[in-house]
Amino acid sequence: MDGADRVMSVADAHRLDNPERLKWLPPDRVLELLPPCPGATVADIGAGTGYFAIPLAQAIGPGGKVFAIDLQPEMLDLLRKKLEGPDAPHNISLLQGTAEATTLPPASCDLVFIANVWHEVPDHAAALREFRRVLRPDGALAIVDWRPDTEHPPGPPIEHRIDAAEVRRKLEESGWKVEENTLVGEYGYFILARPKAG
Repeated sequence: MDGADRVMSVADAHRLDNPERLKWLPPDRVLELLPPCPGATVADIGAGTGYFAIPLAQAIGPGGKVFAIDLQPEMLDLLRKKLEGPDAPHNISLLQGTAEATTLPPASCDLVFIANVWHEVPDHAAALREFRRVLRPDGALAIVDWRPDTEHPPGPPIEHRIDAAEVRRKLEESGWKVEENTLVGEYGYFILARPKAG
């Protein structure tokens, strides 16, 4: 599956910061579903303009670190400008990379977080191998993505969305244990998984 035609263009980046988004996908609600993470190291895959990277950085505190990873340098430039503000967190590092090739060192993260990007990833098996590589032994993967049984817009076309049951099946086939699978916001689902030992 080629995900290039599914990647949000920089021209549409303003949609990521639309105030309406705070109503139908509140970052605080998503963060409540994550494992406790003060001082954690988090990889935010497909970070875009920082909709989740910034609240994640605030939640983990100055002792933690967020790697905001995005395929598009222009998205990272937009996030970089936000981080120049006086109230911006200082524990975010920007990296150009993909879900399949994050550029992170092995066993460097406590949490891999990928929000509204899973349906854009061309090679899920390769991405899951990469997530396993960068996670520490007790680390977790959190996936937030669009439900195919809700209206459009907002979000990608219905035919691009991947049902939570299919994501769960892929995780379990690839050696992950799903610990949480629930709805989040008005249009999405949340899945938390950990790599099985071995």
